Amino acid sequence: MRSGKTYALIHILLAAVVTAVAGEFKITPFSGEVFRIGLGSSAFLLFLLLMRQLPYVYTGIVTGVTVLVFRTAIGGFSDYDTFSLFASLKTHLPAAIYYIVFAVGMKLLQGRLPDRHPLLLALCVSLTDFVSNEIELFARSMLFDIAYLYKGQLLWIGAASVVRSLFVVGLFSSIVISRMRAVHNEQQKRMEQMLNVGSGLYGEVFYLKKSMDTMEKLTAKSYELYRRLSAAAEKDVSRSVLEMTQQIHEVKKDCQRILSGLLKLYNRETTSDMTLAEIVDFVLHSNAGYSKMLMKEIHFEKKIDTNYSTAHYMPLLTVLNNLVSNAVEAIESAGTVRILVYEKEGETVLIVSDTGTGIAEENKEVIFEPGFTTKFNEEGSAATGIGLSHVRDIVQASGGKLSLRCSGHSEETTFVVAFSTHTLTIGA
Repeated sequence: MRSGKTYALIHILLAAVVTAVAGEFKITPFSGEVFRIGLGSSAFLLFLLLMRQLPYVYTGIVTGVTVLVFRTAIGGFSDYDTFSLFASLKTHLPAAIYYIVFAVGMKLLQGRLPDRHPLLLALCVSLTDFVSNEIELFARSMLFDIAYLYKGQLLWIGAASVVRSLFVVGLFSSIVISRMRAVHNEQQKRMEQMLNVGSGLYGEVFYLKKSMDTMEKLTAKSYELYRRLSAAAEKDVSRSVLEMTQQIHEVKKDCQRILSGLLKLYNRETTSDMTLAEIVDFVLHSNAGYSKMLMKEIHFEKKIDTNYSTAHYMPLLTVLNNLVSNAVEAIESAGTVRILVYEKEGETVLIVSDTGTGIAEENKEVIFEPGFTTKFNEEGSAATGIGLSHVRDIVQASGGKLSLRCSGHSEETTFVVAFSTHTLTIGA
């Protein structure tokens, strides 16, 4: 609580000092130095607009006093021989009154500032500025017993108020828009990170569920073997089989705990739908960064002939992202990756093609087999991606089809994924 008050006090003092200094850049539209139009009021207005949490009236009082002291001090230094403290305070007191009155006027608008249109806000601020200037002139006329109205006064004050307000409100709107863009970019970056994590988790969850199904079948078969061996009086062997069955069951329980944790991280129900165009854009943007990391010059192309929202975007993201990243890895140094999306005979077709090294003829028949890979690092270790076999399994689990349309060392490698449009649009 105390730190918040200190923070606010620092901002108030900063606004007061900056306003006092900016006020020295001025013009005097009327005779002598009795009235000035300076940048101080513009700086003060900008502070009030940017720091709506400040107590406006208190800020106006502090700023008015600071301006009074600052201008009096300058007068003392510049005219040391003829300087009169009382005369200087009397001269600059109306300026202090201006900032206090202006702050009171802005206080009336404070709670509604975010909801006002910029032009309406500029009009309200212009009116506040005009009234504050007129009160300053009236106070000056009372203190110095001089004429209140000058030739062209209303025109000068009105024009200055409008121009100054439009300029400051325009500057304020630009700052607000820049802030909104920065927030949007940050939110977009976080969303991309979440989608990347979600896409990866979807593949891991799918693979873990598949492994658990396999373990369930192994447990059942192992236990059946144990019963048969027990019936055949093979006690030693049956006991070993039973221990293996129990161990497989324990591994499955561990996998269940891991799966439970992953499902807490990956919760599709908490996310909104995505359109096919958004999915493709995300995949291309993500892999554009991946290609730069690999120091490859890859041109990405897309053609989207059908577009709709789907709640089942995570499998699409997972499949497309893996196919495109495989395409990026297949290109040696420079090439092109294309994505085509269209609808045909009740199916949504997604095609990923690349101008990479292609797939050898002898590998076409086994490319979707579990464990198959053509990617090895310099030490001879295989790639750790989920592989085309798992991509195919994810597609099939969603009721889709994955195929290799054509491949050769002199042709583009093209993968075709087809999903039922009805399935993808359910719940969209």
